[in-house]
Amino acid sequence: MKLNNLAQLLSETSYPGRGIVIGRSNNGKYAVCAYFIMGRSVNSRNRVFTATDDGIKTEAFDPSLLSDPHLIIYNAVRKIGDDTIVTNGDQTDTIYEIMSAGKTFEESLRTREFEDDAPNFTPRISGILHFKNGKFSYEMSILKSSDGDSSSCERFTYQYFQPIAGEGRYIHTYMRDGNPLPSFTGEPEKVSIDDNIVTFTNEIWESLNSDNKVSLYVKYVDIATGEEDSRIINKNN
Repeated sequence: MKLNNLAQLLSETSYPGRGIVIGRSNNGKYAVCAYFIMGRSVNSRNRVFTATDDGIKTEAFDPSLLSDPHLIIYNAVRKIGDDTIVTNGDQTDTIYEIMSAGKTFEESLRTREFEDDAPNFTPRISGILHFKNGKFSYEMSILKSSDGDSSSCERFTYQYFQPIAGEGRYIHTYMRDGNPLPSFTGEPEKVSIDDNIVTFTNEIWESLNSDNKVSLYVKYVDIATGEEDSRIINKNN
């Protein structure tokens, strides 16, 4: 699979929707994850990322403009033990709760389907970063309708147990803008990962469509020590 420039991929469409990037920095030192949200409606654009004790959540920037919290207000990132869960919806809590009971990431997501936002039936995209004994691996998942047919949920899980330095995977909800919005298809795209969190954060934010981007979260974890560094950018300040 071709190694893509993430900034180029992001700039090629005005509306990839919500996106998750997970990988390993070019110097091999850091496990990296990024999550961004975009919006076309007033309700979707009226959001910010807020830090929590173990990650981030979405909140309304102006509560008076919040018309429907369903599907847009949720915990986006949570830690479970040494691992980190990142998703585009309330399946973050589902994964946390079911994994806490001894089940796996994939088993947790068997209890969920795509979002109930006809006619888009937005995919649920999820990822988890695993840390154990100074080693890093990750998994990604997408739950999507079968070409817009809500009677069928297609489930795909991708496992990366030996991440290569400088490479990551990028999965997003939509292939491009449209009505209805076309769901992501294919394997998560391979992208390059920078060593520097500031450079990588700015690269993503500046490449997202200026009208539609809403918020971005990026985290770097030192694989050897577990030390973490994170950034949040909100269009609404």
